[in-house]
Order: sequence, then structure tokens, then C-alpha cells
Amino acid sequence: MDLSQQIEDYIKDSIDYSLDLPVSTNTLESKLRASEEVSEQFRDQYLYLQIKLKEKDEVIERAQALKKFVEENQKFAKECANLLSQCTRWEKECSLYDRDREALMDFRNEADERAKETEIRVHKLEGEIRTTTEELQFYKNHLEMHPVDSSTEASAMEQLFLESLITTIVGDNDVAQTAHAFLEANCGVDLCQSLLKKGNSLKPSSQKVLALAAEVKTLQKEKEHLRINLTRAEEEVNVLFQENKLLDKENKRLMRHHKESCHRSAGEKHTGGASAQGRKRKSGPSPIDGKIDFTDQVDSPRKPLSSL
Repeated sequence: MDLSQQIEDYIKDSIDYSLDLPVSTNTLESKLRASEEVSEQFRDQYLYLQIKLKEKDEVIERAQALKKFVEENQKFAKECANLLSQCTRWEKECSLYDRDREALMDFRNEADERAKETEIRVHKLEGEIRTTTEELQFYKNHLEMHPVDSSTEASAMEQLFLESLITTIVGDNDVAQTAHAFLEANCGVDLCQSLLKKGNSLKPSSQKVLALAAEVKTLQKEKEHLRINLTRAEEEVNVLFQENKLLDKENKRLMRHHKESCHRSAGEKHTGGASAQGRKRKSGPSPIDGKIDFTDQVDSPRKPLSSL
């Protein structure tokens, strides 16, 4: 049975070592070379493991930076959604206030038109009264220049003229009903109560005078109502104008804050990409921590408009 040279050398060295014989130089050199080779292998393995460990640390560091970037990006997305929701609410509020303002402006225009119509009607009545007064003065002067034997005829003519004038103003339709309604509305007055008791026995001229008084009373009430409504409409328009200014200012501030958040998000994304190439990403306080609380401003109930 043939043995290899290495085995023979190993057996020979073992025998020499057992007999305390000196080991040959070749044996020591071979063991030294073997030891150096093993040491070189260990050194190579150590360097390889050290490189792998460093790569693993870099991967962990990149993963942590990426995780933090994703979390902050999610926070930014949530904040942007919140800002968009706030902007939508403010836009709805602005549309409501614009609609109310338009309704008030329409009401104000209608009230102005009615006031103008009433004023034209008053001027027309004043013109008719002036014309009637001039005619009355003319007839009076005529009677003074051409006196008649009986004053009864002049009184009858004057009475006839006044009835004609009142008929021109109030018309012939529903005079009795208007006079009766006026007396019922003012039944607290003794004179009106007395006239109301007479019923249909009132003279047509008296009924026309009462209808004229009712017409004047109605015009006075309409004028007062128009004045009150115009005052209220002006107050509501001023309030809406001030609130719209505040809403516009707040909307601009929200849009500016939204743009700043988007810019910060883009900057953080650029920083995260640079850290993935080997540079360690520095962690800092998130700008979300200093976000603005709009809860008290947006969730507050909208104040209704006062009734006109």
C-alpha cells in the first residue's frame, strides 16, 4: 500500500516529535507556509465579511431613511387633503354669501323700484291736487267776480267739483268696501265708530273721502315699510361685504399655506433621493407639528341672515 509523501512526512514528524528529535527545517517551513495561507484566507474572509456588514448597514440606513420619508410624505398628503377640504368648505361658504348678497341686492333693487313708483305716484297726486286747487281758486275767483243770488248754488258747485276730484283720484270701483274697511281698521276712533254704525247710509261723497283717506294711509304704510326694508338690506349688504373680505383673506392664507406645504414636500423628496446614493439623511422636526388648527374657524356654525 503506497502512502503519499505528505502522509509519510506527517508520520515521520510525529515519530520525531515523540522521540524529542529536532524537527526538520522543511517541515517548519511547510507549516509556516500553511499557517500563512490560512491566515491570508481568514484575512480575506474578514475583509469580505466587513464589506458585507458595511453594505448591510448602508442598506438598513437607506431603508430607515426611505421609511421616514414615506411617513413624512404621508403626513404631507394628509395635511394637503385637509387643506383642500378646508378650501372647499370656504368656497361653499363664499358661494352661499354671494348668493345671499345677490338676493339682497335684488330685493334692494325691487325696493328701490317700488319706492320710485310710490314717489312718482305721490308726485302725480300732488300735481292733481295742485291742478284741482288751481281750478278751485279759478272757480272761486269767478264766483267772486260774478256773484250769484244764492250761496247754496256756489256750495253745490264746490261740492260737485270736490266729488269729481276725489272720484278721479280713488276711482269708482269698490269705494264703499274701501271706506268700510278703513272705518273698521280705525274703529277705536269715536268718529270712525259713529260713521261705521251708519253703514250703507253714508253719502257717496263721504265714502269717497274715506276711500281717499284709506289710500293715503296705505301709501304712508308702504313708504315706511320700504324705508325699513331698505335700511335692513343696506345693513345686511354691509355685513356680507365685511364677511366676504374676511373669507377672501382666509382663503388666500390657506392657499399660500398649501403651496408652502407642497414646496416642502418636494424638497424633502429631493433630500431623500440624495441620501439613497450613500449620504446619510439627517432627521429634523416635521413641519406638520406646527400645522394650523382650523377646527374652531371652519366647524363653527354659519350665522343665518336676519329676516327682512
